Amino acid sequence: MALTFSLRGWRSGRWLCRGFSFESNITPTISDKIGRGLHRQDKHPLNILKHKVEGYFSERFQTDAGSPLFKYFDDMDPYVSTTQCFDELLVPPDHVSRSKSDTFYKDEKTILRTHTSAHQAHLMREGYSSFLVIGDCYRRDEIDSCHYPVFHQIEGVHVMENHSSTEAVMQDLQQTLQGLIKHLFGEVETRWVNAYFPFTEPSLELEVLFRDEWLEVLGCGVIQKKILEDVGMGERNGWAFGIGLERLAMALFSIPDIRLFWSDDPRFLEQFSDGKIVTFKEFSKYPVCYKDISFWEPKGFHENDFCAAVRDCAGDLVEKVECIDRFKHPKTGNQSSCFRISYRSMERSLKNKEIDVIQETLRAGLKSQGFQLR
Repeated sequence: MALTFSLRGWRSGRWLCRGFSFESNITPTISDKIGRGLHRQDKHPLNILKHKVEGYFSERFQTDAGSPLFKYFDDMDPYVSTTQCFDELLVPPDHVSRSKSDTFYKDEKTILRTHTSAHQAHLMREGYSSFLVIGDCYRRDEIDSCHYPVFHQIEGVHVMENHSSTEAVMQDLQQTLQGLIKHLFGEVETRWVNAYFPFTEPSLELEVLFRDEWLEVLGCGVIQKKILEDVGMGERNGWAFGIGLERLAMALFSIPDIRLFWSDDPRFLEQFSDGKIVTFKEFSKYPVCYKDISFWEPKGFHENDFCAAVRDCAGDLVEKVECIDRFKHPKTGNQSSCFRISYRSMERSLKNKEIDVIQETLRAGLKSQGFQLR
């Protein structure tokens, strides 16, 4: 397999990626995932949960004629404007989510959505007041069994017709979401935790006691009045929530590694059936291969950028990246870091020789940008 990798522009916070004629930090590894639509793939765990959530809302909310009140959108373009993703949701200009270390930028004003909330204002302006948006979202993140730069989320919005008080809206929201959790998990203990989101006030997170551990499953709240005013619904009140499908699926199906959702291995996919939640059975656990790399951190270095570089070299062969040592030079003040990269395939045993090729490609890329390797 040919490996191509470029770190051009990392030091200035910009990537020039293969296939793009503009400045972007969207790597080839990420661009290859766009349009895969796992949430629309029959018998896929994410699709199974998508249909379960839609089914719950279709039953709970109906028009006077008996048809579903909520509209469902599952194929909206993941490329959105920074206005949609941040400004219209009242995200502060200096919020960390706007940085290139957290978000994938196509250009200065266009990004891969970091949440399906990015479509909230647009759909409300078009007249929709009760809807779910299901889709793939993108964030630069750490690498381990629970984090992946592409994940799937459901955004729910319900703007009420009457002049409901904040208390009444919150009560309806909590009853709706507790019902959803019961629909998915059965009888489980839940608890509400106060939270902060720029676009809702008050805001809460819902946790469930699952296998003796508290698991955060969603964030929600009453939609900020200014957002409703900006879309022409200022006289009304409503709620919104966001729920990550991978986190739910990993818990409900007992899937141990988030990379498995992207597997084409029939030993994974053939375990699932539409409408059924079953316990995933691991078909194999291949040995891990560890490789360490140490360097002096360049100015502006962010660990998320390094993880993106590793993933662009190794794809889904990388299981985990962790910093195992940091050292600050007492005279120069320069920071040195040592990262341990865990390589493991979900489908076969890796050869040390092929991992050495990946590791050398990564080292060469770092060197070409002036990184001082140790």
